[in-house]
Amino acid sequence: MARKFSARDKALGLDTSIDRRDFLNGVAVAIGAIGAGLAPPALAAAESWPQDAPGYYPPLRYGLRGSHAGSFENAHHLKDGDFWASGTGLVDTGEAYDLVIVGGGISGLSAAKFYREARPDARILILDNHDDFGGHAKRNEFHLDGKLHLMNGGTLEIDSPRPYSAVADGLLRSLGIEPVALAAACNRDEVYTGLGRGVFFDKKTFGEDRLVAGAPAGRGGGGGTWETFVAKAPLPDTARADIVRIQTGAMDYLPGLSSTEKKDRLSRMSYRDFLLKVAKVHPLAAAFYQSHTQGEWGVGIDAVSALDAWGFGLPGFKGLNLAPGAAPRMSFTPAGYVEGGSYVFHFPDGNASIARLLVRSLVPGAVPGSDCRDVVTAAVDYSRLDRRENAVRIRLSSLCVRARNLGDPAASQGVEIAYARGDKVFRVKAGRCVLASWNMMIPYLCPELPEPQKAALHKVVKTPLVYTTVALANWRAFERLGVRNITAPGGYHTSLGLNLPVDIGGYVTERSPDKPILIRMTRTPCKPGLPEFDQNRAGRAELLSTPFETFEREIRSQLGLILGDGGFDPAQDITGITVNRWPHGYAPEWNPLWEEPLPLEEQPNVIGRARFGRIAIANSDAGAAAYTDCAIDQAHRAIQELLTA
Repeated sequence: MARKFSARDKALGLDTSIDRRDFLNGVAVAIGAIGAGLAPPALAAAESWPQDAPGYYPPLRYGLRGSHAGSFENAHHLKDGDFWASGTGLVDTGEAYDLVIVGGGISGLSAAKFYREARPDARILILDNHDDFGGHAKRNEFHLDGKLHLMNGGTLEIDSPRPYSAVADGLLRSLGIEPVALAAACNRDEVYTGLGRGVFFDKKTFGEDRLVAGAPAGRGGGGGTWETFVAKAPLPDTARADIVRIQTGAMDYLPGLSSTEKKDRLSRMSYRDFLLKVAKVHPLAAAFYQSHTQGEWGVGIDAVSALDAWGFGLPGFKGLNLAPGAAPRMSFTPAGYVEGGSYVFHFPDGNASIARLLVRSLVPGAVPGSDCRDVVTAAVDYSRLDRRENAVRIRLSSLCVRARNLGDPAASQGVEIAYARGDKVFRVKAGRCVLASWNMMIPYLCPELPEPQKAALHKVVKTPLVYTTVALANWRAFERLGVRNITAPGGYHTSLGLNLPVDIGGYVTERSPDKPILIRMTRTPCKPGLPEFDQNRAGRAELLSTPFETFEREIRSQLGLILGDGGFDPAQDITGITVNRWPHGYAPEWNPLWEEPLPLEEQPNVIGRARFGRIAIANSDAGAAAYTDCAIDQAHRAIQELLTA
């Protein structure tokens, strides 16, 4: 039956033909779970898989990506306890490997590289539940008017609040990545010269829909003074004065306390409470800052400590004269190193290029080229990833459902791994196993784990988020409005902006506003007022129940509302949409608002990552930090544990 569209939907362009997929309740039509047919039975019976076929290229897929349909349903069945109850049998592949790695993200791929360096003759199988490798390092690829355009669908930057370890830095350099030199040679901020940053004040939050361009320099800035900026905002005079005071003032809001005492006080209050109760700003001034922390931690300023906000460079603390020193979740600025932070660089497709470089080093011939510049435009040959002759094989759309030691874990002689693929469950054996998946699923994969370890693994609640890529016919509206990036504190997506300009290898950023371009929109489905983990759980449930049509309607409505005065028409100017939803996104970091400080040996991530016989655990969850260096370091730790056990 043909879909019926309202007049409003037609005005937004929901009835137009663009690059997208037809989805029903967030799940691709004709895709189900084991027993309902994840793949046609004939395909499964013939043991011929989509990734082995010519032309298989998932970066070109649009619609709902990230945790896409087919990648997670069986995991939910396993968690709910009804996966094995269906009577699913095991098909023994007869395969045996030195190492099986569950998870083909940065951590899993790094683990394979570290193991091969230690054991050059090792045979390794990498299993991943997604239809592409890279995990959260997802690549969105568009060809607009014959030109390649790339966007990150997941992790973007090589960055960390700490300097990279010798291990993580060494891995990057072994792949030919020199972040400082690349940033100097490849970043092209001059492409958007004359375009600043804006804030969209929405009617529901601020009483009027209004885009105000020219936000001042600083975090999220790049324009004139704060006085001139807020004068154009739909805010009462008191709120305007409060924003100027927070941004430019030097008042000591905690007089009579030492720096240490101030930091302790700030660590136990949210940034929102600091603004409202300590700095005593107008509620609409606090609303202006509400989403400032969402891009970093996935929750608003109500769930982030004031000390973290200070460490992140948010305003209001100048007069407190706090001594230098890391906040609990100290961060960095793009200008370089801050309080020990790492370098900053991003490929056009984010860290997907790092994943590609790792695959190039592991599977010869799969990723053509020779350096970190040409990998950006390389066309991966997915049919080479899982060939019998490979020393390292990467098997996609293969969700691990069990990993167990053979015999007593203390004297284990190997590991058995079962994975669901198509409409069957297969079994392989290995000398060792690395679980480079996320912590919350591991107790279901290894029910034999000690109860304290399973309890620790279950404590991890990852941050849900959405990275949306939208292809536009042109970006004249941005030029007319004088903006390149826009924050929308009360919006469905809280930030949007033109694709970050990077020229590298054969990839060249679009210069002309009359030509097509990609824009990035971000959403973190948090629920202000709840503790951080409760917000994350609610956001995860929302993402899994939101159909693509809802995302598309919100995208079109928001872009039309924000960019309309620049001549933007969502029905005409949007040519493609990819929504990268991550119900289990960022690895959680310690939050002083909700968690007591614990000795290292009592921290859940440390208890949870303990080796179990011949099974080790490697992921960013294990390091309690959502950064690429953490994923690499945890991979190295896990491999060393297996090699020295």
